[in-house]
Amino acid sequence: MRSLKASFEALKDQTFGATAIVGRGKHNAKSVTIVDPAARGRVVGTVEFADADLVPSTIDTAREGFALWNAIPAAQRADTLERTAECLEERHVELTYLCVREAGKTLRDAHADVREAVDFLRYYADLCRQQFAEPTTLPGPTGERNELSFTGRGVFVCISPWNFPVAIYTGQIAAALAAGNSVVAKPAEQTCLVAAVITELFHDAGVPAPSLGFMPGDGAIGEALVGNPRIDGVAFTGSTDTAQRINRTLAARNAPIAVLIAETGGLNTMIADSSALPEQLVMDVIESAFNSTGQRCSALRVLYVQDDIAPRTIELLAGAMDEMVIGDPLKLTTDIGPVIDQPALERLEEHLASIAMVGRVLHRCRSPDPDLDGYYFAPALVEIDGIERLEHEVFGPILHLVRYSSDDLDHVIAAINARGYGLTVGIHSRIETQVEYIRQRVRAGNCYVNRNMIGAVVGSQPFGGMGLSGTGPKAGGPHYLLRFATEKTYTVNSAAVGGNATLLNLAGERHRR
Repeated sequence: MRSLKASFEALKDQTFGATAIVGRGKHNAKSVTIVDPAARGRVVGTVEFADADLVPSTIDTAREGFALWNAIPAAQRADTLERTAECLEERHVELTYLCVREAGKTLRDAHADVREAVDFLRYYADLCRQQFAEPTTLPGPTGERNELSFTGRGVFVCISPWNFPVAIYTGQIAAALAAGNSVVAKPAEQTCLVAAVITELFHDAGVPAPSLGFMPGDGAIGEALVGNPRIDGVAFTGSTDTAQRINRTLAARNAPIAVLIAETGGLNTMIADSSALPEQLVMDVIESAFNSTGQRCSALRVLYVQDDIAPRTIELLAGAMDEMVIGDPLKLTTDIGPVIDQPALERLEEHLASIAMVGRVLHRCRSPDPDLDGYYFAPALVEIDGIERLEHEVFGPILHLVRYSSDDLDHVIAAINARGYGLTVGIHSRIETQVEYIRQRVRAGNCYVNRNMIGAVVGSQPFGGMGLSGTGPKAGGPHYLLRFATEKTYTVNSAAVGGNATLLNLAGERHRR
């Protein structure tokens, strides 16, 4: 820990910067200062936003980069991704520090973010070798050879969010590259500094510069990239509204149909029946609702508690909330850091004021130290009469609680499904038939039973939703890379060159025996 503190102290005085990278050139435009969400007076670095006029030449370079990268054998592409993972591990202190200072993540969450990025790189490298290195032989008539293989689609635009500035940014790029595509990466405007470091690490590991471009900027850059008729796909993680705009933009282009891989938010729920253990339930609820200051797409938003255990659950929740420490995310003692920026803080304050008019604020964490000059919001527990009160996802540490009776379970499930989202659901019950009944009926991509409902593990818990919560396939799962690829078949009439070599070999084997 002393060594880590010393490393962070050294980084405190370092000036971080980011600028657009296209091919081997760096291109400057509007300069934007990045401030620490935990201390608005602390400057973290400066980003030179790219201009939309740069997009056509960026796509030209990326198309050259696609031809170059897709021709590299899959095994070599996988080796490059694994070298990138090693580079991230070597620079984990710097990446963790930037996660904390640029995104406001706690030290624990920032470390986990970097760790997940490394997992993505190694997992997708392994899948690349399995799925792209050799073609699959398909059945056919005697005298004919049939093969199926996968290849890259072309140029992918990867648009990542600020809440996982290392893991999701890295994961999108790694998947697109593993499948043989070139990439133009556009990180969230709040977290361009850490994205710039990661991009350079990809290049240092061997990804050709034309095959991975870096375009920091605001929504205008994203729109210009998505609207370009020469891109072949978009990987996007963010809000449902933005995903729908991207979908409409892609559909309106007079160009080949592009792929959209979208992971969006959700009105995620947890259902706890009377058999649930309140002490275990509360620990999992606190983790699910307030970890990362509630700024996870998987975070718990609505807790349905059977009325038999509701009073005890509320009492324990209030006590657990009082123990949470709000403060500087770089301190190990901090449980709750800031939200990302002023607009996010204002949206949460407006929602709490609005929902309190139709519900009841049961408890709030102690207000943060007034000397903390950051975007801090004290977590809140609000009782409402149903998920119908929420029109959209509330992205932050506000937990809505609903009491229900055992006779109302079907109504609860119907109300959850009616919202149209489908990302995560939690179930707390010691009755197996009840668990099975709920999980078969609630539409959600990820279901967690008797545990928290965040922190999906690459390779073990592939993550992604349905409906308003995304397109699939799941990130960190065995089918993810295939969505970035296109299929090719190869058929050869082997009899046309003098017979079936396989049958002749078999005849020779029989003769020798």
